[in-house]
Amino acid sequence: MELTKIRRERAVDAVYQALRQAIVSSLMKPGERLNVEELAGKLGVSLTPVRSAIQQLATEGLVEILPRSGTFVASLSIQDVEETFEIRCALECLAAEKAVENISARELQRMRQLLRSLRKPLRNENDRTAHERDNSELHRMIVEASGNRRLLEMYDALNAHIKIARIHSAEADWPVRMSEEQSEHEEIVAALEKRDCEALGKALRKHIYRAKGSLVATLREK
Repeated sequence: MELTKIRRERAVDAVYQALRQAIVSSLMKPGERLNVEELAGKLGVSLTPVRSAIQQLATEGLVEILPRSGTFVASLSIQDVEETFEIRCALECLAAEKAVENISARELQRMRQLLRSLRKPLRNENDRTAHERDNSELHRMIVEASGNRRLLEMYDALNAHIKIARIHSAEADWPVRMSEEQSEHEEIVAALEKRDCEALGKALRKHIYRAKGSLVATLREK
């Protein structure tokens, strides 16, 4: 595992961001044990900011601290995934109420660019990584357009858990999902362009619950 040494003044914040990114990007795998001394050495900091960062990650649910056992990257149950998607749906639909009023022409143009990128075939793992990044950006733009900072913070925390669940699943049904996903994304962006809150909410619920069902089914098979 390669981690870049920290050279920023606020070490706790920097360590937290570095570890969180390592977890979300699957550099650190679900269930992996975290050694505080080893992490401190790799990041070039003392033990204190690493311990503080791990406590923050534990509060988010990204890390599990088990007495007399150790500290581990969180593993999510099927129930965790189902509940997380339900909360995500509620947050995005709430954001949609303001997004239809606030979304700018430039942001809509960027969404159309993302839709074109999301239509590209997935030939390898790099393509899949880029696809996930564009997909996340598209959805996050809706939440950002709400103008509600706290809602965005909650949404980002939830998305980290969803990414961990997808690492668990290693889905094999991407060709089928891609076709459904493209159609759903088109409906979402079209509703935003029309400033149609009802249509946007309906499109978001359809998309998010279909994604939940697909991921849960894959996890059950495993």
